[in-house]
Amino acid sequence: MLELNAKPQPPVDVIKDGTDASFPADVIQASQEVPVIVDFWAPWCGPCKTLGPAIEAAVTKAGGRVKLVKIDVDANPGYAGQLRVQSIPTVYAFYQGRPVDGFQGALPPSEINAFVEKIANLAGAPEDDGLTEALDAADQMLEEGAASDAAETFAAILTEDATNVRAYAGLVRSYLALNDLGQAEAILNGAHAEISTDPALEALHAQITLLHEAANAGPVGELQAKVDADPANHQARFDLAVALHANGEVEQAVAELLELFRRDREWNDGAAKAQLFKIFDARDAKDPIVLAGRRKLSSIIFA
Repeated sequence: MLELNAKPQPPVDVIKDGTDASFPADVIQASQEVPVIVDFWAPWCGPCKTLGPAIEAAVTKAGGRVKLVKIDVDANPGYAGQLRVQSIPTVYAFYQGRPVDGFQGALPPSEINAFVEKIANLAGAPEDDGLTEALDAADQMLEEGAASDAAETFAAILTEDATNVRAYAGLVRSYLALNDLGQAEAILNGAHAEISTDPALEALHAQITLLHEAANAGPVGELQAKVDADPANHQARFDLAVALHANGEVEQAVAELLELFRRDREWNDGAAKAQLFKIFDARDAKDPIVLAGRRKLSSIIFA
């Protein structure tokens, strides 16, 4: 029988207690599909008792678009230490294997709700069903090489819904397919503030940046020779990674950047890690190269 005042129940596995042992699966891997919020707390912490139920309620309300992992720092100090948690409660949000936002201390329910909704939207807001067919058709045109037709369709969709992220990203991708990098970049830079930080558009920013870098990449052979002659030449290794990526050798580029990060993670203000994220962001989150690269990077960071 339906209870009128029944408390909403979260979907299965949306809220769980985590441990240091389960962190890679519950947070790093799970956040490849859905944003994951991690609540670092302790039984003796007064503010935690206020924050915990409020954030659970907000995550439940999100209906599976975001997950919550609660970690008792007394019993599981490992990842709290790695993430430099200095006071509790501390909340981190992860998406596609990396921290993207967070806060410390208890917040009012309205701010918690806004935070959870913002994180849930990282994976994309629900799509307008009335435009789905047109978007699918435009995507198919692009896949089949009809980039001009796809651009016209995406542009028409945007006249109906100017903040449709999928259409906006599709329009940019169409101009990239037409080898019109300048127009693609101009369209992307003109995105409405409401969608400008969407992961799909940030991925295109990363892709365009990599295309600019590719135009200035040096010869792979010469750079490889420099690295072979002096493995501690970090600039040469970084330049080699850029050149390899420009040549389509993405896996090798990622390997060189991981090696550079392993040797000196702080070199050039963390340039290796930033370049890795640029490559990861520019590719599909489920790409095997991305999944393996993120996993290896995490193992170096948390070693």
